[in-house]
Formats: sequence, C-alpha cells, structure tokens
Amino acid sequence: MIKEILSPDQIISLLLSRDEKGFNYLYKNYSGALYGVIFRIVRYEEEANEVLQDVFVKIWNSVKSFDSNKASLYTWMLNIARNSAIDRLKSKSFQNDLQNQSIPDFVNDHVALSTEQKHEFNEIQKGVNTLRDDYKILINKAYFGGFTQEEIAEELGVPLGTVKTRTRAALLELKNILKEFTVIILFLFIK
Repeated sequence: MIKEILSPDQIISLLLSRDEKGFNYLYKNYSGALYGVIFRIVRYEEEANEVLQDVFVKIWNSVKSFDSNKASLYTWMLNIARNSAIDRLKSKSFQNDLQNQSIPDFVNDHVALSTEQKHEFNEIQKGVNTLRDDYKILINKAYFGGFTQEEIAEELGVPLGTVKTRTRAALLELKNILKEFTVIILFLFIK
C-alpha cells in the first residue's frame, strides 16, 4: 500500500475548505514532531498532550492566517506549538501544579517518534548545528529550550534588539539550509 503524500499547499487547501481529511493527515504526519518540541519545553507528559491538542485546535481555527511567504507550513505549526508550550509553562495553573508535585513525572527525553519523524528532527538539529555559534545558541534556547527572546537577552547579557535581529538572521539561514533537506526528502518520496 502506497502512503498518500500531500504537499503543504494541498494540506492548506483541505484545511481552508474545512475538510477533515486535511486535519487527519496533518495530525497523523506532524503530531509526533510537534509533541517532541512541546515536551522538551513543558517536560511533563500529561501537559504536553494537552498542549498538543490545543495546538491542533489553534491550527484548525487559524489556518486562514497562514502565509507561505513568511514561513513553511511546518515552521508555522512549530511556532504555534512552541508558543503554546511557553504559554502553558508561564500559566498560573501550571506553576501551581509544579509546586504541588512531590516527585517529577519526567518521561524519557526520547519521545516515541516514527523513524521518519526522528529523521526529520535529526536533520533539523543537524541544520541548526551548522549555524555559526551565536545563531546556534539562540535557536537552541528559543526553539528547543522554550526561552523567550527577553529571557535569552537577559541570560546572554545582550540587548533585546540584538537577540531579535540575530534570531531573524539565524532563522533565514536555517530556512535556506532546510530547503536543501526538503528537496532531498521530496526526491526520496518520489523514487
């Protein structure tokens, strides 16, 4: 049986027409990767699952705001996941739950991802690792560590404007690096 592969444009088209096929495809193919990012930020399985559900509701409800000129579909969803996880971390209910925990219920950092998702995540991490050191630090702290730009500026002792400028430059450079990966992945699926 051949696995159906939809392009980002096809997925967006299905979502815009409110077709559940698009939502189901998106969930089946991206939930593991988004969960991994969310979990790295909130560090609790139950919270990560709740945030993941919220993320897919946000994607479904805000698909009209997606702009392919600003980001790829995956990057757009990744930002929604990351921001939702950070919002959950900063919420009062989450902070209260943390205080009431006697023993942390951390689960293994190696979240159960499919082989394909692990490969994609590894390629993204490899792409980040090719960035110059100051860019790499920013991306790792922001996207994998859950830090806000303000927190990064404070921790690194640099002005917020510098963090914003470098983060944008780092993301643009990473976008170019990952374009090559996307072309390779598409080639492998076409074969």
